[in-house]
Amino acid sequence: MGELVARFFAGGALVALFAVMGDVFTPKSFAGLFAAAPSVALATMVLTLHAKGAAFVAVEARSMIVGAAAFAIYASVVAWVLHHGRHHPTVVAVAALALWGAVAAAGWALWLRPL
Repeated sequence: MGELVARFFAGGALVALFAVMGDVFTPKSFAGLFAAAPSVALATMVLTLHAKGAAFVAVEARSMIVGAAAFAIYASVVAWVLHHGRHHPTVVAVAALALWGAVAAAGWALWLRPL
């Protein structure tokens, strides 16, 4: 129960901090992005560091980086296709999920796979 309370307060504090950062930067549409993912990731890493140690957190952090890179490539491709063509957004977003999975799998194979 103590870990759950710590996660609640750490996550809440980090969400508030990143929400303020989102208000400072433009465009304002970044506010939700700044408030959610980084704060949850950081809170999880802090709690995991306490529970499982630095080596475990290092693997988790690398995994988060690979996932973020895969998402950035996915989002860039979707935005580019939608900007340069007349395709239905749902079709493009769903079709590009295969790209996201492929980039994440390649990142795992090249960087995260146990030796």
